[in-house]
Amino acid sequence: MWGSMYPGFADGLVPLASRPAPITGRNRMWRKALMDCIRNDPSWENGNYTTEPRGLADAIGFLLIAVSSPLQWQKMMPTRDAADAWLADQVRRRVAATDANDLLYYFQASEDYDPSPHLDEIMAPLMAINSADDCVNPPEMPMMAQLITRVKHGRYVLIPTSDKTWGHSTHSHPEVWGSYLDAFLKSLPPMP
Repeated sequence: MWGSMYPGFADGLVPLASRPAPITGRNRMWRKALMDCIRNDPSWENGNYTTEPRGLADAIGFLLIAVSSPLQWQKMMPTRDAADAWLADQVRRRVAATDANDLLYYFQASEDYDPSPHLDEIMAPLMAINSADDCVNPPEMPMMAQLITRVKHGRYVLIPTSDKTWGHSTHSHPEVWGSYLDAFLKSLPPMP
């Protein structure tokens, strides 16, 4: 979106874990289910709660699953007890650090997301990087491969699933995609 709104501003753009299309299908469904966990909780009180609604814990459970990596989680939690303990700890810690209305705002803010009509307005070189184990932007969805062709200087990198990828959260692991970024930056024309 930045690249089309300000086409001359950036020397290069690198979206990570992204899809330049509306949030629909399964992606919309898990987001709606997450929001409904909070909104349908009577203790939410239409956003006027005095203590965090109980539904926040369920919403965080949806979020954890959506951004997860099946391979990494299996290695981290090879037993039922390990998985249960990890989940309980994650939910407890994240509920303590999250406001329900803020979480709703994060997800509502993307409900009208759709940069696809403006992809041909992007002038800066762009390299989109996704990982094959990303359940939010799964590679079997054709949007990225199809739509990147509309970006004048666009390129798409799909990192294969490995013991180094972390699903959607791979975006927070530069050791996985850093070499692609380095090559991309070196390919940009020198700054004046």
